[in-house]
Amino acid sequence: MFFKKLKNKTLIFLLTLFIIPQSILAYSSKVIVGGETVGIRLNTNGILIVGAYEINGHNSLVEAGLKSGDIISQINNKNVQTIDEMVNIINTCNCKSLNLSYSRGNKTKKTTLNLYEDNGTLKTGLYVKDSISGVGTLTFIDPETKLFGVLGHEIADNQTGEIIDIKDGSIFDSKITSITPSDRGNPGEKNAILYTDKVDGQIFENTKKGIFGTYTSNIDTSKLYNVISSVDDIKIGEAKILTVLNDRDVNEYSIKILSVNETQDKLKNIQFEITDKELLEKTNGIVQGMSGSPIIQGDNIIGAVTHVVVEDPHKGYGILITNMLEEAEN
Repeated sequence: MFFKKLKNKTLIFLLTLFIIPQSILAYSSKVIVGGETVGIRLNTNGILIVGAYEINGHNSLVEAGLKSGDIISQINNKNVQTIDEMVNIINTCNCKSLNLSYSRGNKTKKTTLNLYEDNGTLKTGLYVKDSISGVGTLTFIDPETKLFGVLGHEIADNQTGEIIDIKDGSIFDSKITSITPSDRGNPGEKNAILYTDKVDGQIFENTKKGIFGTYTSNIDTSKLYNVISSVDDIKIGEAKILTVLNDRDVNEYSIKILSVNETQDKLKNIQFEITDKELLEKTNGIVQGMSGSPIIQGDNIIGAVTHVVVEDPHKGYGILITNMLEEAEN
């Protein structure tokens, strides 16, 4: 639900100590709930390859044995983090090829990348990025630790499905300008303006359970909700989500909890259906950008929206808030 290019599948996106008898958790029993739309910028831990183009009939990606999703960490034995650093090496090395170290999944590999001249300029033939930006929803801020969580799921490479290794990142101000409604087999999306100069927090982790970091702006402690203590305390039936459909206005929308379970991977714990007429009229269900929207039942925050059922966008899944909070601590 974070990315705009989504696969047509049924579900998409949108710690213990030895001898201690039970987990001791440091997160607060009450947290500040979000619902606000936030811009998200992740700086990759290296240079991410996202594609290739031919130069005079040569495909450098194929020739070097590289793939989209690979992350370049060294060029000619020099550590690189940004595209500017890569360009500087090419412009000053006086060479026709580059020695690369790169990562693919958990493995580090080496290869040689040939450079080819195009209109008097040496080029790699690669499309690369050193950062990724998008839109999501703030789930919570812990008032004691200032830790925050967004999305409730990872940001992964579209083609490989691998979680993108990040160096750091930030969340910043954003406002919704319009909504592209969902349709069966085609999830919609929130369209937004991003204000990258208005930073609200620093990201330190991209995991399967969300994006986490430290909140740096002022916090509103009037929005405190109890953290649900057990799956057994969640009731089948009425609940609500908090999200933004216009500008920066956070509103409540009704949903129905269909089932709850504590899965082995601690993901997709809450199945629900959108019942709110206003929300359905504007979005026709769950849309991209809703990931992270808090799920509230009574005075408790119980989870966050994470997935949409593509064939029926009125329905979706969420992660338990306790699973996000535990991950934020690690």
